[in-house]
Amino acid sequence: MSKTEFLTSPANPLLKEVRRALLRGALTREGCCVAEGFHLLEEALRSDCRVEAVLAAESVRSAVESHVRRLAGLRLAVLPDSLFQDLSGTEAPQGVMALVRPPQWSLEQLFRGKPLVMVLDGVQDPGNAGTILRAAEAFGATGVLLVKGSVSPYNPKAVRASAGSVFRLPLVASLDAALARAALEQRRLDRYAAMPAGKKALGEADLTRRCALIVGSEGRGVSEKLRAGAIDLRIPVSGVESLNAAMAATVLLYEAHRQRPGLVNLRFGQAGVEQAHARSMRWRCASYSSTVAAIAAFR
Repeated sequence: MSKTEFLTSPANPLLKEVRRALLRGALTREGCCVAEGFHLLEEALRSDCRVEAVLAAESVRSAVESHVRRLAGLRLAVLPDSLFQDLSGTEAPQGVMALVRPPQWSLEQLFRGKPLVMVLDGVQDPGNAGTILRAAEAFGATGVLLVKGSVSPYNPKAVRASAGSVFRLPLVASLDAALARAALEQRRLDRYAAMPAGKKALGEADLTRRCALIVGSEGRGVSEKLRAGAIDLRIPVSGVESLNAAMAATVLLYEAHRQRPGLVNLRFGQAGVEQAHARSMRWRCASYSSTVAAIAAFR
């Protein structure tokens, strides 16, 4: 059973810590990411992540309690609606945010089976980074490597854009570019750097092999350190010079998925994929009515 408390002061230590994490786009000091909205709360719960605390606006308290009533030892903090709106990092808050302890992944976990690793080299826009995480999970990547200089995958905006993939997809962040390149070389992955003027077209690349797909920052593209020894890969386009990082990564991942029709993400296996889908549907069916009513009440 969750423990409920009522917070009314903006100076409360918990609220100050959440505000700090939102402003800095990072984890809290205790290592939790801020996940705002009912959908991310549900995704965290179905992903078996530990939810340390939930903040709820007074008007949606009953709906939030219905989501977390089975969680033992959870800290549930209820706030006046006005205080929650001042705290929220979204334009249209739903009245709930969770402090979620994300999984800890090792570098080796990104390379299991026949690796398909997505590498973010200096991608700084959190919306793009989160979208890439979502696409990576959708198209069967074995993991994501975020090179130092990229935005934190636990930036609240990145968490929202990932739609919950950040809670499940193996990832390692803030790795130095030289170390990232060495890790890919040591494991003998084919490395492809997305470049608008690349000599090899995407359709010519054999992505059924062990490979890494590298997408660079929105401004400068893939760095020289990671391009060295990699194959420059071009996505054929017409009418525009290039695609943004998220679009380019999604196209690359889709093509890899298309070329690997018989490969199931080894983090789950086929049975695990089906179980995860069934569990997700049960969560959504059970919580849909209360969630819709809560959002309407808060707004």
